[in-house]
Amino acid sequence: MAAARPFATALDSSPLSNSDIAPIPLEHRTWNWWHYCALWIGMSVCITTYTLASGLIDSGMSWRQAMATIFLGNSIVLLPMLLNAHAGTRYGIPFPVFARASFGVLGSNLPALLRALVACGWFGIQTWIGGAAIYQLTLQVWPGVAHLPNVVPGFLGISTGEFAAFLLFWAMNVWFIVKGTESIKWLESLAAPFLIVVGLALLWWAYVRAGGWGPILSQPSKFQSSHEFLRVFFPSLTAMIGYWATLSLNIPDFTRYARSQRDQVVGQALGLPTTMTLYAFIGVAVTSATTLIFPGGHAIWNPVDLLGRIGGPFTVVLSMLALTVATITTNLAANVVSPANDFSNVAPRLISFRTGGLITATLGIVMMPWKLLSSSQGYIFTWLVGYSALLGPIGGVLIADYFVLRKRELHVDDLYRRGGRYEYSGGINPAAVVALLAGIAPNVPGFLAQAFPAAFPHVPELWRGIYAYAWFVGFGVAGAVYLALMRMRRAAVA
Repeated sequence: MAAARPFATALDSSPLSNSDIAPIPLEHRTWNWWHYCALWIGMSVCITTYTLASGLIDSGMSWRQAMATIFLGNSIVLLPMLLNAHAGTRYGIPFPVFARASFGVLGSNLPALLRALVACGWFGIQTWIGGAAIYQLTLQVWPGVAHLPNVVPGFLGISTGEFAAFLLFWAMNVWFIVKGTESIKWLESLAAPFLIVVGLALLWWAYVRAGGWGPILSQPSKFQSSHEFLRVFFPSLTAMIGYWATLSLNIPDFTRYARSQRDQVVGQALGLPTTMTLYAFIGVAVTSATTLIFPGGHAIWNPVDLLGRIGGPFTVVLSMLALTVATITTNLAANVVSPANDFSNVAPRLISFRTGGLITATLGIVMMPWKLLSSSQGYIFTWLVGYSALLGPIGGVLIADYFVLRKRELHVDDLYRRGGRYEYSGGINPAAVVALLAGIAPNVPGFLAQAFPAAFPHVPELWRGIYAYAWFVGFGVAGAVYLALMRMRRAAVA
């Protein structure tokens, strides 16, 4: 919120605080249940959600199995989401400050920066996707954009038009970053009903034009036995959980603005599982209909390609607007708010929310996301499952500490000062670091086998099987190790 914040606290003078990460007083919390529902609609309605089920169907699932997997995964991740959200609403604190209770006032930078790293990756990817959508739809009305003089360095591997569209979409994101979190709240609330209407309109168009849903919705599962299905189902379920494992950690960044626990719980429960499943179904149903609507009988999974083929200047303009809004709302809420607070946590006196957001945006360009996507080893089983193995253990430590060890009681002043009860050893809690590493370790062999099969061809099946449950394994192991170490520490002190 930076300069727009209308209040300050005594903690703003602490070297571990600034006006962006200090606790928000109850009288200044304005978000109700609709704001959280709208937040999830805005984040869930995007190109990656639209195409999410396609990977599951390609792996052999029927559309019903794919929808059930998506709904179950998002219902499961809702639980840690609501648990971590509690501290944000109760104490008005963001995620990196919440992590200080378990990792220490300085040690919290470890989980915060790990979360920020994943967010920077997503920011770059979503920005490239948004820019690509603008570029492809611009081609429909101005084909000459593909033949602009090449002023982009050759090593980047993209055309002038593509890079210009990427920078345009990047600049749109930066505008909201500079305006602060209240502008994000405004955008999410305004965009939610518009995105729902566009999605349902696309669904209705497909149904009318195709005279039905087409062959994909009548295609049975390709699995011959329950054993074959379960071998794909469990890693797929882990991937669906991994899709929002990021937000399940930093959800206090948003719930600190909630008027009550009821507002954040009701809003999230209504917004997350339902919207993710509905929009994934729209993607499957509309794609199924394209096999009947367009010549050749080929399914069109990419909504950018589909909207460009529907035709007509009005359709192209509306499509560009819808895709731009959908991607911006996802990018800002999911991939800016968290890293901005996380970077601010490293040096609160030097880095504000706005500065942290600009760091995120800069890294989004530097990482060249178009190259990252072109060399991907698998969106679902490498990227989503891979970082869930990293973030699951963090969630295990946070929830074990807050709900089991501390019974939801935090001393807020000590979260913002050195030498308090969260100082541990030099500002770092060794038990939390050990637990985090213990939760990550069992998933490392399976990740290496999945991401680099040529380099690690002989990883035993046991480790590959564990990796299929990466989030669950990391969450459980880290939480259990943390509780054991902390209880040993308390017993030694007593």
